Amino acid sequence: MRIKESSEKMDRIKVVFMGTPDFAVPVLEELIKVTDVCLVVTQPDKEVGRHHEISFSPIKKVALNHDIKVFQPSKIRIDNEVIMNEKPDLIVTCAYGQIIPEKILNLPRLGCVNVHASLLPKLRGGAPIHRSIINGDDKTGITIMYMDKSMDTGDIISQRECPILDTDNVGILHDKLSKIGAELLMDTLPSIVNGTNDRIKQNNDEATYAYNISREDEHIDFNDLAINVYNKVRGLNPWPVAYTIINGEEVKVLDCYISEEDSVFSSGTICCIDKGKFGICAKDKVVYIKTVKPSGKRQMDINDYINGIRREDVLNTICE
Repeated sequence: MRIKESSEKMDRIKVVFMGTPDFAVPVLEELIKVTDVCLVVTQPDKEVGRHHEISFSPIKKVALNHDIKVFQPSKIRIDNEVIMNEKPDLIVTCAYGQIIPEKILNLPRLGCVNVHASLLPKLRGGAPIHRSIINGDDKTGITIMYMDKSMDTGDIISQRECPILDTDNVGILHDKLSKIGAELLMDTLPSIVNGTNDRIKQNNDEATYAYNISREDEHIDFNDLAINVYNKVRGLNPWPVAYTIINGEEVKVLDCYISEEDSVFSSGTICCIDKGKFGICAKDKVVYIKTVKPSGKRQMDINDYINGIRREDVLNTICE
């Protein structure tokens, strides 16, 4: 890896890192090893639970563990003097969560670089991992890019592909891409510092978008093809999780599989309730549910769910 060849030069590079969730943690940890991370910018702390306990972002926890100064502006477009005063050589962002103002993008002499979880220009936006699975894509990847004032439209520096397996859900793919993102940045960083990196314009005509997941997106539409139902379920597992309405109750669906049998009832009809089998008709095939979380209850396998319902109240009804 070329990073070793430039280690003496790298540790003098002053970096501001901007990120928030778990996905960004490996990137920050690798940067800390090889550069001078002088400031970490992350989203404000949140109150969670009934007792309103304060929760730090995963990135803040890493920064505090390494005694790195943390800055948490509510609106970075207004409150950014702390960053300006650092005068960094480079800014690296990864899943930060706010639009970064142009004066910050223009601040570092080596530019502002983003680690994005797709093969740009495909899947620009905030939910590229979810959308890649929901869309049924067979591959995705990581893009290291220069940031500009528009969303994920900057010049591409480097990319690395990652296949999407039929067994991947968003949690599994998230972890794969997080690791690839850190590795690719480390492989690419020396060329950014030395000014020898590629700079490839994106083809806007090929752009697609990965909009954030809405509540409406979480609802399973059994009028769709079974493969699309399957992709939605795994593309939303383990968060925020797809759901349907069974006998008036919201039931989150975490895992399912597609049978070979053709659907012979109306879409959404619960056509089979048997030991270990809970089948719902999609447009073309029957989807069998494996793992659920009924409203207000724990996650459970389908046998436990079946044991807790009256079959005669559910069989042959239609999911809403």
